[in-house]
Amino acid sequence: MDEALILAEGRYKTSDGKTAHGLVRYSKRFRIVGVIDSTLAGLDAGEVLDGRRRGIPIYATLEEALSENPNAKWLIIGVATPGGKLPDDYKETVVEAIRNGLGVVNGLHHFLSDDPYLKHLARRYGVGIIDVRKIFYNTRIPFTGRINDVKAIKVAVLGTDAAIGKRTVAIMLHESFRRLGLRSVFIAMGQTGWMQGFKYAIVTDSIIDDFVSGAIEDVFYRAWVEERPDVIVTHGEGSLLHPAFPGGFDLMAAARPDFVVLQHAPARKAFDDFPDFPIPPLETYVELIQLLSGKKPVAITINSEGLSDEDALEWAGRIEAETGIMTRVPFLQGLDDVAKRIALLSRVEVKGIEPSRAEVL
Repeated sequence: MDEALILAEGRYKTSDGKTAHGLVRYSKRFRIVGVIDSTLAGLDAGEVLDGRRRGIPIYATLEEALSENPNAKWLIIGVATPGGKLPDDYKETVVEAIRNGLGVVNGLHHFLSDDPYLKHLARRYGVGIIDVRKIFYNTRIPFTGRINDVKAIKVAVLGTDAAIGKRTVAIMLHESFRRLGLRSVFIAMGQTGWMQGFKYAIVTDSIIDDFVSGAIEDVFYRAWVEERPDVIVTHGEGSLLHPAFPGGFDLMAAARPDFVVLQHAPARKAFDDFPDFPIPPLETYVELIQLLSGKKPVAITINSEGLSDEDALEWAGRIEAETGIMTRVPFLQGLDDVAKRIALLSRVEVKGIEPSRAEVL
C-alpha cells in the first residue's frame, strides 16, 4: 500500500473531520502515516479520536510530516465540509504537496482536478489528482427490480444524525459476521469507504437522484453475483430526518434491507452543523424505520461522544429496557452478539469462533 498523509487542519477534532476519522480507524487502500492539524500537533491521531493509540502522529505542517515520512505518495483531504468546498486555507498545502511529488485524493464536491492551476501543477510534477466523487458523477443506472435476486441477508446501519458513526458501526458488524464464520461483504455508500479500499463502493450523494436507487441495486447485485456472501452489510448516508442531509430513504427503498441497526448519540441534542434544529426523540426513528421496513430496528448502537464509558453503558441499558431492542456500545461491548442475533433470526448456522469483545478499529 502507498503511504498517505491526511490533511485535516483545524478540523480533525470536529465532525467535519469524519473522513480522517474513518481512515485513521480503517484503511486497506492507503497506509496512513500521519495527520496534519497544527492545533493537535504532537498527539496520536487515534488517542485524540477515541482514546485508542494507533501510532499515527499528528503534525503541525506538511513539511514536518514529510521530514519523517519521505516515502509518502499521497495527500488525502480528510474533511467533509458543509457544501463540500475545499477550505480556503487548505489550497496552499495542496500546492505544496504537489510540488513535493505527492498525488492528491479528494472526496469533496469541489473537484480539484478542475482547478486549472492545480491541474497544470499536477501535470508538471507528474502526480495524480483523484476526485473520488467524480468517479461516480456520471453513473446512469436505472433500478430494475433485480434486487429480489440477491439472496444474502441484507443489513443496513442508519443513524439519528449525520456524521454519527454509521459506517464505522457497519464495518464493525461486517467484521463480527466474519468472526462468526459467515461470508460477509461490506458495501460503502460514500467517498470515505472508497478511500478505505472496499471493493464494493458507490458515492450516493454524487449521483443524480433518479439513478441513486439503480446504483444501490447494482452494487448489491454485483456483490451477490461475484461473492455469493451470506451477509451484505451497508450503511445509510446522512440521516432520515436531517434537514440538510436527509439520506437513507433511497437505501431502504432500493436495497430493501432485512435488518436495520440504528446508531444513536444520546449526548447530541441538535443535528450536526445545525444547532437550531433539535434531533427528534429516538422513538420517532424507531417508529419511522418500522413504517418504512415493516419491522423495528434489530439493534440500537450507541455513539459515546460526550459520555463517559459508564454513562454510555447506562444509556444503553436504559434504552434497551425502554424499547425492548438490543442496545450496545460498540467500542466497549463489540457487536458480535448483534451479529449472532441477526444470524439466529435468519436461521443461518454460525460456525465461528471468538467470544464477544470490543473490536478496535
